[in-house]
Amino acid sequence: MTHVVIVGAGPAGLAAAEHALAAGAEVTVLDQADTPGGQYHRGASHRFETLLSRCTWWPESTVWALEGKRVHVLRGPADGTNRHRVALEPDALVLATGAHDRVLPFPGWQLPGVFTAGAAQALAKGERVAVGRRVLVAGAGPFLLPVAESLVDVGAGVLAVLEANPARTVLGGWSWRAAAHLGKAAELARYAGTLARHRVPYRTGRTVIEARGDDRVREAVTARLRADWSVVPGTERTHEVDALCVGHGFVPQPELAVAAGCVLDGGFVRVGDDQRTSVEGVFAAGELTGIGGSAAAAAEGAVAGWAAAGRTPRRGLLKERDHTRAFARRLAAAHPIGAAWPGWLRDDTVVCRCEETTHGDLKTAVADPAAPGPHALKLGTRAGLGPCQGRMCGAAVADLCGAAERHHRPIAQPIRLGELADPKETPA
Repeated sequence: MTHVVIVGAGPAGLAAAEHALAAGAEVTVLDQADTPGGQYHRGASHRFETLLSRCTWWPESTVWALEGKRVHVLRGPADGTNRHRVALEPDALVLATGAHDRVLPFPGWQLPGVFTAGAAQALAKGERVAVGRRVLVAGAGPFLLPVAESLVDVGAGVLAVLEANPARTVLGGWSWRAAAHLGKAAELARYAGTLARHRVPYRTGRTVIEARGDDRVREAVTARLRADWSVVPGTERTHEVDALCVGHGFVPQPELAVAAGCVLDGGFVRVGDDQRTSVEGVFAAGELTGIGGSAAAAAEGAVAGWAAAGRTPRRGLLKERDHTRAFARRLAAAHPIGAAWPGWLRDDTVVCRCEETTHGDLKTAVADPAAPGPHALKLGTRAGLGPCQGRMCGAAVADLCGAAERHHRPIAQPIRLGELADPKETPA
């Protein structure tokens, strides 16, 4: 029987598990969280109990390194002191590691009270905690809508939802027919109804360009934007807030794929028609291959699970996957990142929050002919070398400095020196 290991228990990973099981494979599912579902299904893990009862389910398991298909795992809570190392050598590996929030820097974004949209939603859905009483939700993309819904659901006062792209861009990219095909029309209508009932305005072509405060955020400065995201002079407005929730889409988490030797294309893992990567026996699905939302992730996961089990994906699965990919392309066209966003920055604007590297530091480093290239840039400015290892600032630094992001990390996740030095690694 083919043994398939799936890394990630979000929509893509769970769909891969379901279809690999249907194809007759033995399945092991790993996830860092203690419950399945990922961000999208947060709070609804009970829906997957039956599926995971048919798998080997390893929650609180961190994949810290890959050698081809050999999977090095640390089992136990990330902040625990008794984690133990395990090695898996499956016949096929499905990477469904997802994505995380992308947030563009702006003056004051490092202040307490400025949250990523995903963090604010996680607190609301997982802990029933409202991040503030007067909250602005801003950035780009449809994810801002469920974030706002989650906030009002726990009693937060949402002043407005601000989409940076103008209405013409948003409407030009969206296709209502495609949305209806994926069941998104009803979802969008529900969000619109929730915002209307709570009198939360949804405004396009406007965003937060500065956060102000001393010990925490107290004010947010918003401005109207042109299509390229340059600020329209004279349109600045100041709002009293106690929290900001900001998200400008998502960036994939390709560290494990890179460690396995998979080829990237534009920052995403390159896959074939059956979700197969450039590495034999390694498949990828979900946001790792392109940002498309939960439906696209699940459709890709279904194809990947079937193929990883050694079976040819059914035509219906491929057709559904292709439909969702088309919708994802429309989504990208509706909510692009405008090229002029660096115009929001000042020289003293912090870009790398871990190392407090400023925009001025980066400009100086880029202009230095004695230290060319992204590696020298990192060493000279420390940008991306802090605890988050560039996960928060990497895309912004790459945009500002004209260099590609570096994803190659032999150790993909934090591991204690004692754990690394321990010669005991249990084969599963």
